[in-house]
Amino acid sequence: MTRPPVPPFTEETARIKVQAAEDAWNTRDPDRVALAYTEDSVWRNRDEFLRGRDEIRAFLRHKWDRELDYALRKELWAVSGDRIAVRFQYESRDPSGQWWRSYGNEQWEFDEDGLMRRREASINDVRIEESERRILGPRQDSEPPLPLS
Repeated sequence: MTRPPVPPFTEETARIKVQAAEDAWNTRDPDRVALAYTEDSVWRNRDEFLRGRDEIRAFLRHKWDRELDYALRKELWAVSGDRIAVRFQYESRDPSGQWWRSYGNEQWEFDEDGLMRRREASINDVRIEESERRILGPRQDSEPPLPLS
């Protein structure tokens, strides 16, 4: 299976890859999202270590069971060959109704078919009030970049 664009990435093709990832994650569909990763993909997400699509799928199901109304924005940070770095923000509420904004950085490494074989994510969470939300769903074409704070 090939998932264009494929490496080596240019700044333009990396931006396409980043937007495709954002769009997929905003579906909150673990089966769809998992197809972007190799069968033996290796992840570090916060303090969790995963290997392979089955573990990724299970992780995402659990994630979106507890991160309700999840909405994400990703932004290209750097690109080199088969690697892309992104920064991101997402907002969600927990089952008690508390809203959160999560900030982080990811490092991605791809195989020759454009599937991600490695993902490392560092993430920090900040409590917010519902009135402070600024990510209200999938990205709109006219939406400006998000501030970091």
